[in-house]
Amino acid sequence: MNTQQRDVQVHEIDTGTTVLRSRTWQRLKFEIEYGLQRGTTANSYVIQGTKLAVIDPPGESFSAEFLMAFQSRFDLLKVDYIILGHINPNRFATLKAFLALAPQVKIITSNPGSIYLRNILKESESNLNPEIMIIRGDETLDLGLGHCLEFIPTPLPRWPDEMCSYDPKTKVLFSDKFFGSHVCGQQVLDEGWAVYEEDRRYYFDCLMASQAQQVETALEKISLKSANLYATGHGPLVKYGLIDLTKDYNFWLRAQKQQDSRVALIYASAYGNTAILAQAIARGISKSGIQVECINAEATDPEQIKDSIDLCSGFIFGSPTLGGHMPTPVQTALGIALGNSDKTKIVGVFGSYGWSGEAIDILENKFKDAGYRFGFETIRVKFKPDEAILKTCEEAGTDFAQSLKKMQRSRKARGSVVDSQTAKTEQALGRIVGSLCIVTCQQGEIKGAMVASWVTQATFNPPGITVAVAKERAVESLLHKGDSFVVNILAEGQYVGLMKHFLKSFAPGEDRFVGVDITTSQKGHPILNQSLAYLECQVQDRMECGDHWLIYATTEQGKVLGEGITAIHHRKSGTFY
Repeated sequence: MNTQQRDVQVHEIDTGTTVLRSRTWQRLKFEIEYGLQRGTTANSYVIQGTKLAVIDPPGESFSAEFLMAFQSRFDLLKVDYIILGHINPNRFATLKAFLALAPQVKIITSNPGSIYLRNILKESESNLNPEIMIIRGDETLDLGLGHCLEFIPTPLPRWPDEMCSYDPKTKVLFSDKFFGSHVCGQQVLDEGWAVYEEDRRYYFDCLMASQAQQVETALEKISLKSANLYATGHGPLVKYGLIDLTKDYNFWLRAQKQQDSRVALIYASAYGNTAILAQAIARGISKSGIQVECINAEATDPEQIKDSIDLCSGFIFGSPTLGGHMPTPVQTALGIALGNSDKTKIVGVFGSYGWSGEAIDILENKFKDAGYRFGFETIRVKFKPDEAILKTCEEAGTDFAQSLKKMQRSRKARGSVVDSQTAKTEQALGRIVGSLCIVTCQQGEIKGAMVASWVTQATFNPPGITVAVAKERAVESLLHKGDSFVVNILAEGQYVGLMKHFLKSFAPGEDRFVGVDITTSQKGHPILNQSLAYLECQVQDRMECGDHWLIYATTEQGKVLGEGITAIHHRKSGTFY
């Protein structure tokens, strides 16, 4: 890791087009898409023809560094436009500082973006009154010297004001939230792009998977432009892997839409905190193999909300509390749900608040009074969520998905298949045995554990193992490249107590190690003292295999703790553990 925490890297990517990459090698903030903890860049762009435009100034974390780097290369008083792919209170801090120094600048944004911006200006009690140019879809902006920008509104539930820009001269698509990744390094472009595969997939899973329908529509619009470079909002700019990454996005979107079950996640967010919670819950649902449709009630037609509730197998509501009440769009959506949905559907409630949380209580009580069953305990978060809360939200989403799957399985008639070829194959597959182990890990305040029997040695040099981890396991998000963990190998005849403990249902965020005799490994992971032996390992690679991830890890240290032989897991069928 670079010892320098933050800087701005300036690079000319084409004639008249410059990127300013505000960088940090540390984790920027507690949002789920930063979970890999590999730093990030906030990419801003300058296009200079006879007029000068700035695209997507960074958030507040980089305001000082960005303005200093910008003024070292460009004259603030000669800036004509600032183009916003999306706007939020965090980005407004930098925008406010920029406008104070360059009041002549015109703001270019989508119609929803203009509404957000005016509201933020009003709430900030700022004296700034910039001229705002509203983009509705067919406008262009001639900056001179051949740079005639085209705009592509690409609204998403999380960012209804989302907008991409395209420069036909350079064939650069300024893609804002699309095609990014949270990783920091010296590379401006994605040479050797395959090394970013995990980062790109993780970014997609966290941000895009729950907005699949809208992302698909956006990609259709983007595909009409002959781009040879994606100038992303975060991470390396995409040039060498552009075709492959575009194909990947379409493949991942199809996989989301092919899921048998769907969850409607309906919310509104006043200051972004409820949206962050929604994103974490959605991640827990989608990684469990169930499609989740995020619906921003403030930007969605009531008829569309009704259709989504009709088609879903379960739904979740999230709301902030404003003046002791829930926002009107959430009230409208609640009325639609109570008046039209099947009472056998599973529900969930979450929300954030500042001084009171009445909206969350109202939602919870309305669903309880109507007789709905809850898929997780109601989540109440005061102010901005931290890392532990987001992990709890992700686990709540996973619990919701598992409850939904269990309910659906119970409804299916069980036919006799004992003599079928499928049953014979399943019985044969079940005869493959594995050692009984418990995988444990800890990252900061976040702890994880799971019972594992699909563990095997994979290599001699270096000594390595593979572990198969179901996508819906809570611990899965703690087992990415570079992460470490401990495999606790259980002893035959001595494992019942540990197995009972770790096989029980834990509430989201609950400490799995209360009452368990543990010590700590060199890297801070729990070691179960009652195990036969342990290995501390580091993840080197991950391969997606159907409903599991296959983790390859090298062993860094280990020790035999007791006498005996390894416990073995015998199964009757290859279709379940």
